[in-house]
Amino acid sequence: MKKYLEIGKIVSTHGIKGEVRVQPWCDSSDFLCEFETLYFDEGKKSVDIIRARVQKNVVIMQLDGVDTVEEAQNLRNKILYMDRDDVELDEGTYFIQDLIGLVCIDADGGGEIGKITDVLETGANDVYEITSAEGKKYLIPAIPDVVLETDLDGNTMTIRKMEGLFDDEN
Repeated sequence: MKKYLEIGKIVSTHGIKGEVRVQPWCDSSDFLCEFETLYFDEGKKSVDIIRARVQKNVVIMQLDGVDTVEEAQNLRNKILYMDRDDVELDEGTYFIQDLIGLVCIDADGGGEIGKITDVLETGANDVYEITSAEGKKYLIPAIPDVVLETDLDGNTMTIRKMEGLFDDEN
């Protein structure tokens, strides 16, 4: 598993004192504001967060050592990373990057269905896109009736096929 995960992208500057506007790539903008330290270059360079606040759909951030609009402009389009050790997820909650690539197994003995290739955030619940070895795509809801077990160490997710989701097989 990756130690450093993408959490947002610096999209522009804000004001004249070196603040940056960050597009969050996480569940909520508020989550991005909780960090004291983030990273550049896939975790190779740390940067302390002096302050962060949500403004509409972006986060306005003051980074340590960035005090002018010119310095902030140099960071434009840079990706910010978080250290997974800085976050304790609730049980049954996973980072999307850890789910991509998991092999989906049919709980009722049908073998391998395919691999998770995308996670769609729909509001009520996430939806997993599974792509079979033949390239066929299936969308399954990430709900307890369907997702029975997620084993990150074993790189598998055991699912129960709901009627209607895999109708082309019969």
